[in-house]
Amino acid sequence: MKKTTSIEVNDLRTAIEVVQAMPKQYHETNVEIDPKDDLAGVYRYIGAGGTVMRPTQVGPAVMFNNIKGYPSSRILVGLIASRERVATMLGAPVKELSKFMGKAVKNTIDPVMVDQSKALCQEIVYKATDPDFDLRKILPAPTNTPQDAGPFFCEGLVLGSDPETGHTDVTIHRLCVQSKYEISIFFALGRHIDIFRQKAEQAGKPLPVTINMGLDPAITIGSCFEAPTTPFGFDELKVAGGLRGKPIELVNAVTINQKSIARAEIVIEAEILPNVRVREDQNTNTGYAMPEFPGYTGPANPSLPLMKVKAITMRKNAIMQTLVGPGEEHVNLAGIPTEASIFNTIDAGIPGFLQNVYAHPSGGGKFLAILQVKKRSQADQGRERQAALMALGVYSELKQVILVDEDVDPFDTDDVLWAMTTRYQGDISTIFIPGVRCHQLDPSQDPAFDPKILGHGISTKTIFDCTVPYHLKSSFVRAQFKEVDPTPYMPEWMKNK
Repeated sequence: MKKTTSIEVNDLRTAIEVVQAMPKQYHETNVEIDPKDDLAGVYRYIGAGGTVMRPTQVGPAVMFNNIKGYPSSRILVGLIASRERVATMLGAPVKELSKFMGKAVKNTIDPVMVDQSKALCQEIVYKATDPDFDLRKILPAPTNTPQDAGPFFCEGLVLGSDPETGHTDVTIHRLCVQSKYEISIFFALGRHIDIFRQKAEQAGKPLPVTINMGLDPAITIGSCFEAPTTPFGFDELKVAGGLRGKPIELVNAVTINQKSIARAEIVIEAEILPNVRVREDQNTNTGYAMPEFPGYTGPANPSLPLMKVKAITMRKNAIMQTLVGPGEEHVNLAGIPTEASIFNTIDAGIPGFLQNVYAHPSGGGKFLAILQVKKRSQADQGRERQAALMALGVYSELKQVILVDEDVDPFDTDDVLWAMTTRYQGDISTIFIPGVRCHQLDPSQDPAFDPKILGHGISTKTIFDCTVPYHLKSSFVRAQFKEVDPTPYMPEWMKNK
């Protein structure tokens, strides 16, 4: 796979080096910031983007070096909140990320174990058996808004194993700090680690897990693939190995029978307790959880599994990494693997037809996909809708698909809306598929919105066919301009393009 940087990325710090070399993509500040509400409130304006309430924008990653109440901590936000940064850190062309990720899924590399003496994540160890242990004083978990149920670890990769088979899974979940050694965990429907937890609970046993924070972005993004691309029993860490062309290093945890990601900045070792549930907002009574990717602050869950922390390990001068829930960072974490899954499936079924896929930020990387297709003959007429059905089938949380032709840039919303305006007729170009399971965090997918909806999280999926019928393509040719190099006329402007 083509390299676009000479820096070998193998952890968060080398990834930051890559971004530091990019113009206007990284910023550090020594001004004191409160992790309670203020940090997210500031970054909302600077670089959150996504479905965050306007005004917002896609801006640089920011390192806050002076955290109120935590003199030895620093927090990084927004590293993955830009496709350009993601592409550069992965060594991929920015508009080819879905294909690049798709190749990694086909060429996975298993992780390897390293000795604890070589594990950077265990340079410093805090054990819960210490009478002064309090995770709330060790780690500056932020709150995104004053309504949050409590402090959350927003970019913690949970690693757990099937208690019956030993298969390992990694996923990002909603983690709320509940006490000095307790964290609640929210599982969306069907998550593999929740299945592991249920198996352990049925046996009356806790499920040992590690929460890994501050990682090589290849690990974080690679973990966000979902079934059927990564079916039950598939270890997503193998995808990160495929992206890097070498195995991800794991190490045995210090206090539990589980593995940690050896080059993580911070690792929390914990056990999900059997038959214990907790109200998510028990400490604040706000009624809300935190801002989620659709752009709304979701309700606090009344009954969540609880994990008991056994230890915290970290690198020296560790970096806490976080994200703003509805921001562009979530869009890329969820969306780029979504694009890769869709591309691989459609290209295998209809080779050469699909040109590109974009999981649009307005859908949080999950709900809206724009498919760019190329009808090569009359025989391809109708395949565009088949491709849309395949996309809906391969990614169950996808709600809407917009189809455009090869002359429309799927990454340019104005161009997509132009296609919808001039190549779309609502009564014949819209396909509705009602009563399909989607995602529980979309508030419109509920009987309260429409009594015809049979349950929360069930949706009418929609295909918007904004492609030209093949036999009319000659009547829909865009104005063709002469190709002229503008560089001599605006050299400085072109240098930044």
